[in-house]
Amino acid sequence: MYTMSKNLVIVESPAKAKTIEKYLGKGFTVLSSIGHIRSIPKKTKTGVAPVDIKNNFTTVYEVDPEKRKVITALKKAAKEADTVWLATDEDREGEAIAWHLCEVLKLDPKTTNRIVFHEITKSAIEDAIKNPRTVDMRLVEAQQARQILDRIVGFELSPVVWQKVPGGKSAGRVQSPAVRLLVEREQEINSFSTSSKFRVVALFHHDNHEFKAELNKRFDTEEDAAKFLASLSGAEFSVSAVEKKPGTRNPSAPFTTSTLQQEANSKLGFSSKATMAAAQKLYQAGKITYMRTDSVALSGQAISAATDYIKRLYGPNYSHIRKFKTKSASAQEAHEAIRPTDITLETAANNEYDQKLYDLIRRRTIASQMSPAKLERTTVAIKISTSDHTFEAKGEVVVFDGFLRVYGGGKDELLPKIANLDIVNLSEVTARQIFSKPPARYTEGSLVKALEDLGIGRPSTYASIIDTIQTRGYVEKGDGEGSPREVIVLSLIDNKVEREVAEEKSGSTKGKLIPTPAGELIAGFLGDYFEPIVDYGFTAKAEEQFDNIADGSLERNKMLKDFYDPFHALVEKSSDIDRSKVGTNREVGIHPKTNKPIFARFGRFGPMLQLGHQDDEEKPQFAPLPKGERLETVTLEQAIEAFKLPRLVGKTEDGQDIKANIGRFGPYIQVGKLYVSLKEDDPRDVTEAKARELYAERLKAEAEKNINDFGDGIKVLNGRFGPYVTDGKKNAKIPKDTDPKSISREDAKNLLSKAPERKKRARTKRKSSK
Repeated sequence: MYTMSKNLVIVESPAKAKTIEKYLGKGFTVLSSIGHIRSIPKKTKTGVAPVDIKNNFTTVYEVDPEKRKVITALKKAAKEADTVWLATDEDREGEAIAWHLCEVLKLDPKTTNRIVFHEITKSAIEDAIKNPRTVDMRLVEAQQARQILDRIVGFELSPVVWQKVPGGKSAGRVQSPAVRLLVEREQEINSFSTSSKFRVVALFHHDNHEFKAELNKRFDTEEDAAKFLASLSGAEFSVSAVEKKPGTRNPSAPFTTSTLQQEANSKLGFSSKATMAAAQKLYQAGKITYMRTDSVALSGQAISAATDYIKRLYGPNYSHIRKFKTKSASAQEAHEAIRPTDITLETAANNEYDQKLYDLIRRRTIASQMSPAKLERTTVAIKISTSDHTFEAKGEVVVFDGFLRVYGGGKDELLPKIANLDIVNLSEVTARQIFSKPPARYTEGSLVKALEDLGIGRPSTYASIIDTIQTRGYVEKGDGEGSPREVIVLSLIDNKVEREVAEEKSGSTKGKLIPTPAGELIAGFLGDYFEPIVDYGFTAKAEEQFDNIADGSLERNKMLKDFYDPFHALVEKSSDIDRSKVGTNREVGIHPKTNKPIFARFGRFGPMLQLGHQDDEEKPQFAPLPKGERLETVTLEQAIEAFKLPRLVGKTEDGQDIKANIGRFGPYIQVGKLYVSLKEDDPRDVTEAKARELYAERLKAEAEKNINDFGDGIKVLNGRFGPYVTDGKKNAKIPKDTDPKSISREDAKNLLSKAPERKKRARTKRKSSK
């Protein structure tokens, strides 16, 4: 078909282009736009605002500089083609790219063929070609509304953050509520009051089988637990009830974008960004359906293929056809759940990373069309002759594995054959102190679920939200194993209660998302002065309004105006905000030696301690917060310890003093005029041996940096981007094919003479603001 004419198909990615061209064959050329080709600039060359708010939010778009060659190639191909087909992704972003292509390539969006497909297979591509449509401007306007709104927030709110928030970087419409979620959870954890109880667990044996049972009572004190254990000396234990209940377990629905990110994080340890990158590669290679979707539905063809495969491989009794329905009312980016394009294909990727994700998607899809697992749950109550309390043992047997055969797995917890009134024997019994747990910190997976539940963001944005808040330094991923904690364990041994103190770790932060002090500060600032920006309901409503624009029930400019007017009023009002009152600025106490006050406050480079007032004749001293402490909780004793710097650590091998201190850019050691940053060590306790080691490493690096010094200011240095020549005023790069050690003084002078003059940086005075 279409072989007699020249057809140009434009897609988003080069990988996708190769796969599609293979299916279309002769008569078709498939090229890629390599993602977005135009964007809203930060400022325009003409000085006109990129978004003209007063003129119906008219927007200026500029071609991204790195896409100019791509545009040139697409323009040439479009002129030579008889028919152009826009085959960008099927979501709003893809629709917007199709419209931008029409604008740049001078194509009419009302007549240009627009094709979409949920999977890159021969049948799907051919079907799309047979059923083209045109660019859906309602979807384009929904995407424009989102982008314009985000840019307006960035243009107007970020400067306020820079001026009013110490160390503030920027604020985002969707990222800010995500940071707030994490900050609120951290506040819950910090205010949580831990309590403990004693849990009693016994090991019984009956008919040569051991099994575990737990007491139906937990004790508040060690004394009560010990008293109970002592009462078991000489007691008899008999079965007072055996209850058996049949049960079933059903498989989960196939993956949406959100559930895929959650499960990949939980089962594989993948970040949201890594999950989406791997899924994108699998989609572009034609191995899975489109990876940005709200839908849990499977096509009839997919269900039929899965059913045939299950019956053939496992037997008819393992097959159970299910049609899942999408709960999300919007589901605007979805037609089908994420599934393999060929359910029989087991290996779909060349690397282990992508293959693991594919295997997860495939097994989840197959499991969704399999029979429920049949279980038998047994509960055994054990009576104590010396107490009114009861031990309870629970067991579960998988009678028929069903879907567990491919996804989830089943673990049998077997109990011995046991009947009412049977006597059981006690092997051992312990009462272990257990502590109440604070709310769990979010992982990337659980944060995605929280955002989805609140209606914040959409499938295509979750990964970028999480990536952005980490890149901006508002959130970091923890790697701590936890802190040691003492636990009391009581055991009944030879009819005597014995006590030991064990150790366990608590509070692990590994893989958890933790707000930084900067994140806490920005969340507090926005909550105080720009509450709508971090309000969950407000942000979710905006998402609903984008959906309304997409379905034609809301006009784009009305939605933007309704948001902008009250938002801009808050921006104008922000000039009254007193910068000195933003964030914690707490007086910790008076330093006993200097008689000066110590403040815990947030500075330009983060939380810190300040000794003395800003306007004192003698400049104040600064010190970082002790590790693990917060501005609200740091004590005077800790603060005094922090100011025991600078400190003489020791001497170098050639007798020079090694000093440790903390400066504007963090902790360091100093030898003469050479400074070495301390990345992991604390300047208050770094050892002489470690300081010497760091100093030696720095000397070695400096030696490697200086390739040659001609003695008259001209040097050959090894820089960050390779070797270069400098005279202190100009730098000249050394050609790749030239050995930097062979450069003579004349060569160096010649290179410098041809090098451009350094651009002078414009010095601007920062306006002070309260």
